[in-house]
Order: sequence, then C-alpha cells, then structure tokens
Amino acid sequence: MRSINTDGVREILGIATGASEAEPFWSEFLRGLTRRGLRGVKLVISDAHEGLKAAVAKVMNASWQRCRVHFMRNALVHANKGQRQALVALINTIFAEETAEAASAKWRNVTDQLRAKLPKLADMMDAAEQDVLAYLAFPSAHRVQLRTTNPLERLNAEVKRRTNVVGIFPNERAVIRLVGAIMLEQNDEWSLQRRYMQLEGLQSLYETQPTRLSAVIS
Repeated sequence: MRSINTDGVREILGIATGASEAEPFWSEFLRGLTRRGLRGVKLVISDAHEGLKAAVAKVMNASWQRCRVHFMRNALVHANKGQRQALVALINTIFAEETAEAASAKWRNVTDQLRAKLPKLADMMDAAEQDVLAYLAFPSAHRVQLRTTNPLERLNAEVKRRTNVVGIFPNERAVIRLVGAIMLEQNDEWSLQRRYMQLEGLQSLYETQPTRLSAVIS
C-alpha cells in the first residue's frame, strides 16, 4: 500500500500477505498502520474491492474512491463490441464536468439513457455514483492523481514481474523479503522525484498543518 503524504510526496506505507483479501485481513492491516502512527487519511483509492472498502470505513473513517479505469472496464462488460466506443464517449461526458454537482447530474442523465438498452449497467451505475465521483470533493489540482490507481498498477506490475522469476517461494518470510526490497527501492526513487501533488490545495484539507501524515492512500 502506498500513500501521498502532506508534503505531496509518494511513499510506501506497508506490505502484508494473507490467505484472502476479505474485510478482516484489510482491517487488521489498516489497524497496524494506525498503531504505527498513521493519521489524517482523507481518501483511499482502489478497484471495486468490498473487503477493503468496508475496512476503510471501519478503521480509517475516510472517503473511498473507486478507480475510474477499473470502473470503465467493468462497465464495458455489459456492452457488446459494437456498443463500446459509443458507451465510452457517453460516460466520458460525465468526467468532463468540473464540479461534483454537475457530474452527479450528468451521471444520472447518462444512467437514465442507458436504462432501457443496458439495464444491468444502469443498475451498476446507480450503485457506483458516489464511489466513482468521490475525487471531485478534493481540490481540482489533484483530481488527475486521485481518480485512478494507475501509478500503483505500474508498481504492482513490477512486483509481479520479479516474483514470477522466482515462481514458488519457500515461505511467507521469503515473499516479504523480496517484495519488501522492491518497495524500498520504489520508496527511495519517489523520495528523489518532484512532488506528486502540489502543496497548494493539499494543505487546505487540514484545519491545522500536520507533520508527515498521509493524505491519500491507494
């Protein structure tokens, strides 16, 4: 799991292994982060993972953002090949709106347009509106970084590439050693790069300026 701290810099928060990604696993993982001092989390970004979403609400009391890219992939499952290009264009009219109010109004309008021909997709959109548009409650300067998990996906791909070379690990500790080393490398690289988020706007999320607290997790 990675975060963006109040300096606008990305950093790795922690790693863990588990038998499943159900809510108990994520709750224990997040509690571990809070025991280590994590405070002030405002938004958690992921794909549509009910276990993580439930754990975030229980432990972090933070908003949850459903990755827009993953949502679009899920939406396209409900359309045939010939419908997909038009569907993407239609849904993207929602994301072109600049305010939360306008995007919500457009979302409902688009959903109603789809209800007759793609009722299952319309039902999905009815349920997903708040989760997909959560990023609009944050400063406009940061919305590009908040609406998807793309940066994390690149890191996950690197972890997968390097663990596939090993194939079978003898035990859990071996997994943690390898993946932990990859995460440390990435954390060091991020610390040398320019800020991922501008400080302007980021500081406005807090009534008082905290010290080294994570603003966003994905």
